Amino acid sequence: MEQRQYLCIDQKSFYATIECVARGLDPMKADLVVADPERSENTICLAVSVHAKKRGIQNRCRIKDIPVGMNVIVAKPRMQLYIDCSAAIYGVFLKYLAPEDIYVYSIDEAFLDVTPYLKLYQLSTKELAKKIMQDVKDTVGTICTCGIGTNLYLAKIALDITAKHAADFIGELDEASYREKLWDHKPITDFWRISHGTAARLKKYGITTMRGIASVNEECLYREFGIDAELLIDHAWGREPTTIHDIKNYKSKSKSLSSGQVLMRDYQAHEGELIAKEMTDQLSLDLTAKQYVTESITLWVGYSKRDENPGALGTAQFCRPTNLAAEMVPAIAALYRRIVNPKYMVRRISLCCNRVTKDTGVLQLNMFEDVTQQLRQKALQETLLGIRARYGKNSILKGMNFEEAATGRQRNQQIGGHRSG
Repeated sequence: MEQRQYLCIDQKSFYATIECVARGLDPMKADLVVADPERSENTICLAVSVHAKKRGIQNRCRIKDIPVGMNVIVAKPRMQLYIDCSAAIYGVFLKYLAPEDIYVYSIDEAFLDVTPYLKLYQLSTKELAKKIMQDVKDTVGTICTCGIGTNLYLAKIALDITAKHAADFIGELDEASYREKLWDHKPITDFWRISHGTAARLKKYGITTMRGIASVNEECLYREFGIDAELLIDHAWGREPTTIHDIKNYKSKSKSLSSGQVLMRDYQAHEGELIAKEMTDQLSLDLTAKQYVTESITLWVGYSKRDENPGALGTAQFCRPTNLAAEMVPAIAALYRRIVNPKYMVRRISLCCNRVTKDTGVLQLNMFEDVTQQLRQKALQETLLGIRARYGKNSILKGMNFEEAATGRQRNQQIGGHRSG
């Protein structure tokens, strides 16, 4: 059986590199961070240029943590520009591979199955990787790092751990070299999908390396991690059976839809309720646009750090699956008032629609409900979506969106919670 060859290609300091290129600066020599200073000095830097990292500025540091006197360019996020550049990079990949052999993992990272193309181009895996990386640099200006592996996991680990130490920014692993080079690597959290929480649970059994996972009695791992132990064991040995084809053909049995927001300042409880209502209203439109309905919505409210309280959590259950704002917004408002302590300041709000299913168009009503009203509300939401699609998200708004503490209008101009441009 032919051994597969995968590339995992990542763009070094993607947002920061794009901003350097846009300014005609060398991304390997410029000191630049991507952040929105208009929010506050506590704003987290979304990206730090390669050179700035070498000078000690940490990834995801806050603006206030940048050393005084260090001449650093602060670039405001331009999410649409980054999306456009990501699309251009995908276009480069398509020059060499068919779409079914590319899996986009994130805005700046992708897996490529190059197995069928090595004979076509008469190149080794590393030679093809270098060719693609150079094409990306020539086309977009970004600098790639690359992991080469005989499965998706090893390609990812080669990228995350070994590529950064290579002069050509390329790391290579197969199962044998993985065990030889990385079985004793620390910290164990450098490995994909091993969080600090997982590492702490492993440490209870004296396990601090991949060798430790591979050596311990498997029953011990299954007792601690359940079915997730299977993944830990496979990865400890460098095994990963999943292919790009498997990922692309996976169909989830259940769906969910969520929305989260970190507020720019501490909000009083009543202001937080307004945000929860705005977010629920938008979720109802998102459900309508995707032709989904939900059976319930879970609300999580995080308090300000100064209150040292874990936050509030609750779920609003609907009498039938719905996507109507007229039903969802009052339910979340009532839930918010029930679970949130008004003495605490609010800083984070998250909503998650549970048991999301396809909207069949059949309304489940009881004898006291007006079917005409339900249909009118449904038609109104579809009309709102049509107007916004044509004239922009802020072309038609509700009264609550104009209240002082509201964030809806601002968020409508953002991508992923950041400036679009």
